[in-house]
Amino acid sequence: MAKVKKPFWERIPLAEMSPAQWEALCDGCGLCCLHKVEDDVTGEVFYTDVACRHLDRHACRCTCYAARTTVDGGCVALTPEGAVRWSWLPATCAYRLVAEGRPLDWWHPLISGDPDTVHEAGISLRGHTLTEETVADEDLGDHIVDWPV
Repeated sequence: MAKVKKPFWERIPLAEMSPAQWEALCDGCGLCCLHKVEDDVTGEVFYTDVACRHLDRHACRCTCYAARTTVDGGCVALTPEGAVRWSWLPATCAYRLVAEGRPLDWWHPLISGDPDTVHEAGISLRGHTLTEETVADEDLGDHIVDWPV
């Protein structure tokens, strides 16, 4: 009987993944592109319903992904080290799950085989956001939401 090989995300550390494997791990939820508000006293991070202007809010993908950190100085490129350190990543984020040694959820495209299951499961930001072009920075606190965390 042949031994079944584990999927790459269960056997290859994040830092050793190929660029194609790294990109495939993204579930396409778009939640990392939401503006967040940090409490100055506690350091707690809160999500808002305001998305980056470069995000296609239906596809939940960046419209300038390859150049995102140069086009938008506020964009943070996710790294293997960041996946371990950044508590602001949603609990459902595949990078965070893999960094913590936890399994991917049933709706993740690598599990389901369908990139739409993240939307069908209600995990993505599709249909729930405003664009940053319509909300002033000083008003972000008025847009704090209790999803996705």
